[in-house]
Amino acid sequence: MSEAIRLSNISKVYKIFDKPVDRLKESLNPFHKRYSHDFYALRDISFSIDKGETMGIIGKNGAGKSTLLKIITGVLTPTGGEISVNGSVASLLELGAGFNPEMTGIENIYLNGTIMGHTKEETDAQLENIINFADIGDFINRQVKLYSSGMFARLAFAVNSYSKPDILIVDEALSVGDAAFQAKCITRMRHMMEEGVTILFVTHDMSVVKNFCQRCVYLENGAIKTIGQAEEVADIYLRGVRDEMNEANKNASAGLSWSALNSAKSRDVFKRDAEFEKRAAQFREGNGAVRIRAFEMLSMKDEPITEAKFNEQVKICLYLEFMDEAEAAVGYHIRDDRGVEILGTFTFIESNKLLKGKKGDKFIVEFVTRLPLLQGDYNITLVVSHPLDEPGETALFYDMIENAYVFSVLRRKPTRIWNKVYVPNDYGVRVPREETQ
Repeated sequence: MSEAIRLSNISKVYKIFDKPVDRLKESLNPFHKRYSHDFYALRDISFSIDKGETMGIIGKNGAGKSTLLKIITGVLTPTGGEISVNGSVASLLELGAGFNPEMTGIENIYLNGTIMGHTKEETDAQLENIINFADIGDFINRQVKLYSSGMFARLAFAVNSYSKPDILIVDEALSVGDAAFQAKCITRMRHMMEEGVTILFVTHDMSVVKNFCQRCVYLENGAIKTIGQAEEVADIYLRGVRDEMNEANKNASAGLSWSALNSAKSRDVFKRDAEFEKRAAQFREGNGAVRIRAFEMLSMKDEPITEAKFNEQVKICLYLEFMDEAEAAVGYHIRDDRGVEILGTFTFIESNKLLKGKKGDKFIVEFVTRLPLLQGDYNITLVVSHPLDEPGETALFYDMIENAYVFSVLRRKPTRIWNKVYVPNDYGVRVPREETQ
């Protein structure tokens, strides 16, 4: 199979000056004295992508993901190394890039078609598909400067995906879209894969990486930490993130802020936890009609915990704010360190009712459960959704946060269990009767 993209020892170095005047000093110094130090946004990046392959790029913020994509698309020039790109490239790196804000959506469709080298007739042939996919109504005939970020994303993805590129490169521009739009984009990209388009994209959604990509590159501090099969690389990334979150949660539970947050007199007070939302941002998806503002895992004494005894009874508390009128099922999934769902429930399962709220309404949803789990580390996914069609089959996601919380279950005493979940059994021992002749 021929290669679509090849990178050989790509580096990108920026000069960092502590003071603005140092830049002038360095440029004028006759002895070439340096007043700057080098920052490597990328360091010796080498890999190739085959034609028709889908490759994920993952890593924390600042790892170099966007810099790498900009070099591939030619927006940035590498400091060192070589790159070859075979085929036409369509890219979604920044919302609105390539759009003229004074032009209407329709005019920008033709403008981008011209930039991609298409004739007016070729753009005419795809116009209806683009308009239908973008689905922004009458705004297609209005100036782009009036668009919301979601409209930008819809039109930009529609234009680029229907321009028939050989290579599609997508940064996190799609993160502004709601769950339904993201699902539509994934479906469109699957069709493009079937047509042989090479796709390279950045995402924080590891479930998409596992289900959508063949391979994945994990960047850390501008270098490749690992590269390989998508599912394996995504698991390595998630284990690292969970370990960090576990440590952060342990530190938080030992601090005064948690004690204040959970004083006995404030159990019915609505809480907003900015640190929780910051940590959860990279795992969050949904249309935002309902938002999870805080989360707690508590002992039955209302104390925050990150460790639980085997089969200990605990409280799982979600603090919800309705951003629009909605009817919601609220639930959680407990997963092991390999991402396998072990325990969980929804309010809809427990009561066969949906939680109804209007814009501005706030609720505290509290589950009480036990943890009959094998010793080890576990993480909690939080879900607020509206069931569609048959309950439990499909859903419209208002808010879903993977890896929202990490905790550990201690070894069962006095006898260790070996199964992932243990439920007590009744048993008996009988002495058989002798057979009679």
